[in-house]
Parts: sequence; C-alpha cells; structure tokens
Amino acid sequence: MKNHISNPRIRNLKLFLPQTIILFSLLAFFNHANAQNKAATATTPVGTTQIWGKVDGVEVEGLVQGPSAAVAPLQIACVFEYTEGDIYNSPPALPVTLNGMVHLDKALNGLITDLRKSGKFAGHAYETLLITPPAGTLAAKQLLLIGLGDRTKFNAGLMTGVGKIAMRESLMLGVTTFSFASDLKDGGIDSPTAEVASDVVKGIFTEYRTQAWLKNKKMAQYKPISKIILLAGPSFFTTAGGGIKEAISTLNQ
Repeated sequence: MKNHISNPRIRNLKLFLPQTIILFSLLAFFNHANAQNKAATATTPVGTTQIWGKVDGVEVEGLVQGPSAAVAPLQIACVFEYTEGDIYNSPPALPVTLNGMVHLDKALNGLITDLRKSGKFAGHAYETLLITPPAGTLAAKQLLLIGLGDRTKFNAGLMTGVGKIAMRESLMLGVTTFSFASDLKDGGIDSPTAEVASDVVKGIFTEYRTQAWLKNKKMAQYKPISKIILLAGPSFFTTAGGGIKEAISTLNQ
C-alpha cells in the first residue's frame, strides 16, 4: 500500500525543498562565475614591476609594459605568420589601446607588418630577425623578432623553444639584460597565460645552463646575464606571475 501525505504543510515542504536547492545551486554558480569574471578583468597599472625570483643568480622581473616602451639593451617580441590585418583585428586581437604589438609596429612605421606581409620575415616557428631601430623610435636599442608559425597550430609547448632561442641570441649579442614579450594575446590567440609564461622561463634557463656547461668546458664565451624582464599586459600580469613563480620553483629544486 502506498503512503499518502495527508498534511498539506508537509506536502508543500517536500515540494519546496527541491526548488530551494536548485535556487541555491544557481546562486552559487553565478557567484562563482562573477568572481571569475572579476578576476579575469582585474588590471594592474602600466609600469608596475615585481621581482618574481632568481634562478642561477639571474633576477626574473615582471613588468606591465608594451615592447615599444620597455627599457632594455635588447627587446624580444614574438609574431605569428601573417594573416591580413591580424594584429589590428579586435577581437580576437587585443584592442589597439592595449595591443603592444600594434604599438611596436606603429613606432617602426609599419615595418613589422611590411616584413611579414612581404615574406621578408615570414614568422615561421623559431625564425629570427634582428633589427636595429633608429634612435628614439623604441626604448630598447635592438629588437629581436622570433616567429611563432601558424597561429592555428599554436600550442604552449612551443614557447619552451622560443625561450631557448631568446637566451641563446641574447648571449651571442653580448647583452646582460633583455626584455621579452610573447605577444600572443596581441596576435589574437587565447593562450593559457600561466603555462606560456612558465614554459618561456623554463626554456630561457634550460639554454642558460646548457651554455654554462659549454663554458665550463671552454667551448663557449659570453657575458653573464644579470636580469631578464618579462612583459605582460595589465589584465594578465598576476596570472603570468603565477606561471613564472612555478617555473622558478621547479628550476631551483
């Protein structure tokens, strides 16, 4: 025999409880989503700097700045193979006011776009090109472009190799400090910021240790690096810093 609930107050309570649970679940979901959105849109003021740590005596500094305005002997910037208007198409690229690659291109009177569009520098993965800009155009004395290849095939692991190239080229140029910008968001790639930053740092110091090993065997000569500067946009500084700190911790184990 089935049990029947004769008390209407109990019956109403049983009907009310599932609805209450659903309501609280929805509220929790939206509150969590809102917190994530706030974190994603939080910005760090331009010019903010922080030393994230040291590896092998080299300071790793974070800086909220674009590659055209960062002061260093050498600025390294990364670019994809050219597609029409890529860095200027927002979205997916960052808005012009926040797009460091656009600022860099404009500071050089469209040189980077001309190089890529003409194929003189195609931006193939790991391709490099050293530019000595006219005095007063950039804050850095030299600019090194590193290619990232086809944007549709990008994966964060590519940045380990990019980091290795950045360190190798810096040592060959004889600088003791260099500034690095991945420029992935500028180019319209929704990349995993922390993972990219971590992979870059790991690549940089893997190469530095390789060169130190060669130097110990008297098969390499270079000036020691004192500091690397890793650039990030206002919305990505904290997230990038988390990846950088993770890499520093792993490298120092």
